[in-house]
Amino acid sequence: MTPSRNFRLAWRLARRDWRGGELGILLAALVIAVAATAATQLFGERLARTMVDHAAEFIAGDLTLASHRRIPAAWVEKSQTLGLTHAASVEFPSVLMENEQILLAGIKAVSTAYPLRGELRTRAAETAAEQVEAGVPPAGTAWVEPRVLGTLGLTIGSSLTVGSAQFRIERILTHEPDRRGDLYSLSPRVLMNLADLPATQVIRPGSRVHYYDMFAGEDASVRRFKTWLKPQLQHGDRLLDVHEDRPEVGTALNRAERYLGMTSVMVVLIAGVAIGMSAWRYTERHADTTALLKCLGAGKNDILTIYALVLAIVGVPGAILGSVLGDLIQAGLARTVAGLLPHSLAQPGLEGLLVAPLMGLVILAGFAVPPLPGLMRVPPLRVLRRDRVPTPPGVWLSLGLAVAALGILLLRPARDPLLAALILGGGVLVLTGFRFCLGYILRRLPALMRRRPLVWRLGFHNLLRRPRLASFQIIGFGLAMAAMLVSYIVQNELVSEWKRQLPADAPNFFALNLQDTELDRFRQFLAAESIESSEFYPIVRGRLIQVDGTDVRLLAPKDSQAEAAIERDLSLTWSEAVPSGNRIVQGRWWSEGPLRVSVEEKLAGELGIRLGARLTFDVAGTQIEARVESLRSVRWDSMTPNFYVIFSPGSLQDQPRTYLTSFHVAQERTAVLNALVKAFPAMTLLDVDALLKQFQAILQQVTLAVEVVLGFAVVAGFTVLFGAVHATAEERMREDALLRAVGADASLLQTSQWIEFASLGFLAGILAVACAESVGAVVFSRVMNLTPHAHPWLWFVAPCLGALSVGFAGRWSAGRVVGTSPADVLRDLS
Repeated sequence: MTPSRNFRLAWRLARRDWRGGELGILLAALVIAVAATAATQLFGERLARTMVDHAAEFIAGDLTLASHRRIPAAWVEKSQTLGLTHAASVEFPSVLMENEQILLAGIKAVSTAYPLRGELRTRAAETAAEQVEAGVPPAGTAWVEPRVLGTLGLTIGSSLTVGSAQFRIERILTHEPDRRGDLYSLSPRVLMNLADLPATQVIRPGSRVHYYDMFAGEDASVRRFKTWLKPQLQHGDRLLDVHEDRPEVGTALNRAERYLGMTSVMVVLIAGVAIGMSAWRYTERHADTTALLKCLGAGKNDILTIYALVLAIVGVPGAILGSVLGDLIQAGLARTVAGLLPHSLAQPGLEGLLVAPLMGLVILAGFAVPPLPGLMRVPPLRVLRRDRVPTPPGVWLSLGLAVAALGILLLRPARDPLLAALILGGGVLVLTGFRFCLGYILRRLPALMRRRPLVWRLGFHNLLRRPRLASFQIIGFGLAMAAMLVSYIVQNELVSEWKRQLPADAPNFFALNLQDTELDRFRQFLAAESIESSEFYPIVRGRLIQVDGTDVRLLAPKDSQAEAAIERDLSLTWSEAVPSGNRIVQGRWWSEGPLRVSVEEKLAGELGIRLGARLTFDVAGTQIEARVESLRSVRWDSMTPNFYVIFSPGSLQDQPRTYLTSFHVAQERTAVLNALVKAFPAMTLLDVDALLKQFQAILQQVTLAVEVVLGFAVVAGFTVLFGAVHATAEERMREDALLRAVGADASLLQTSQWIEFASLGFLAGILAVACAESVGAVVFSRVMNLTPHAHPWLWFVAPCLGALSVGFAGRWSAGRVVGTSPADVLRDLS
């Protein structure tokens, strides 16, 4: 047969099937699947972009370059040619002296465009309302934090001397978006105009100065500039983004983005199940048509071509319609949650809208094409003998190719190849094991049902007469339920982790520079005020200079966390126990022997530090060598003291040291804080409450994001589940009609239908829990970096929920047989 004839036959067949309702279910499944996929991905991408944009406020731009020198003007010019905006800031410590009082402050000089992301907030007086500033301090003026006024005895309008220049204090600084966690950034802040910096004459050769250049613009332009800039960087230059520069925020963002990607993967899997079930039913019902076409001279290739064209005819408009519907759904969802989010949602990208229909077509091809080889092997005698469609030898190869295609398809929504591989591979392994168990259960059912009532035997008889169909349905329903369960489990653990991470009494003050002689008195002061603190860590300042005798500067990769760590003095400490929020990943805590150290795993990886390596430190001009005993993972988002290097107890006892601790004090208890500062004048008290509030805001946003996406995924899952049940329920309608014709009453049929579908749902629930627990455990440990937990209650809830949902859907889909004449049903199905 010629291609044109095949197309005409496919078109006529599609029109006939559409009028007869044959393609309606397949089209509905495709539209629902693509709509669910498109809505989840579009809304998830909007949430992810919104979170990243909000998080960019933590570095006051989309990209920040940190350096100990001024960057070349050509770099700024290059950014401007790419359409980026630029701002600059310079930070350095300076000792301020006013009214016979001394204060070590962090001075920050900013350009007029600062900040590119986020906002500056100030007060006109201590009791005035906070307001957002549209600019930076005018030349000759400064904005200062309340601690500067209180410590130096100044007021608004007073004169403040910084180096050789004097400034008039104009406003009280209450918030700057990119406040960092280092010592000088957390010191009492003085904000000034960058144009006034030369007049201070503070910066001289050898001064401790940090230069920050911020860039912002379109994502594509930022990526191009970053790619261009990286090869230009020199030693000491470092590109910052929120994931590395602010690990407490970056960790939450990474996990939220991976969750959104994982949920998209789950919706894609659910969509594939629905389309596969609908396509399987479609091919089963066209065995007679195929046999007739073969009698008229159609060959195997013609059969495959005709039905592939039918799928294309229904697939292209279905994918487009589903994509449009998905865009409308996500737009409505965005309007619904707009009032709950602290920031407006980013606009959807055109890429996501274009990719959704393509994904729908790939899902259709991957799940609907594998049943087609069965039609190629239908014998022409099917016209006279109603043999069942045989399973062709190559069907498993076709399904394997479909799974491989789906795996490639999952790479985009997963945003992580490892995540896609773990979900797909784990699911395949569990399904393989469950398939054998399911076969054993179905073989044992006849013996178990012999003495059961008729209605039970009738319900289970339908399963046993079609074991392949029953297995396919159980696996399909199980996959859909497993996808929803995995999304729920991961979301629940993420939210619980974030709540544990930032309790209401999270430390918001750090006390530094405490002396040995002050420790007992400091503890007594906190106890008297009912303030609980973290551990008191001894702090020795030292610099890592060698690894196994090699200069560490030769080992640190350019623009890395390690490079930033070796260019400054590290806070070295010692501890008998593993600190809270730390976990040993290699080695052991302490063995016998002096001078042992534990190193943070990421720093160790970038410097090539292994167990047993010899590290050399410069501590106050003295070189100290220690052997690596263990590598640790550190929760930098714990808001408690954390360290790159921890020594074994007693290793640094002879070195001069101070102590560090953290605690929580409510902001209204300012009198306690003032008394604490007066009682310990040499102590440095760092207020991180502003950082804490920023962190809490981003966590609230990502928590709401994952909860909304979970809710939509569950709704989409149940919608597709009901569609899949409806697509397969009519397989039983002929038998039910025959039973009614020979006298079976309505209650018998209804109860048997309920038993059959509820049994399918119950077994699917067991499969869903097995998949969810196994895949979820791998996702927790390997992707989310969380400790997996068992959920024994799911083994009861999921099978019961599966029995109820699938049973209700099946009973609803097949229920119209009871109220219809058997003759009409048989006529419709013939």
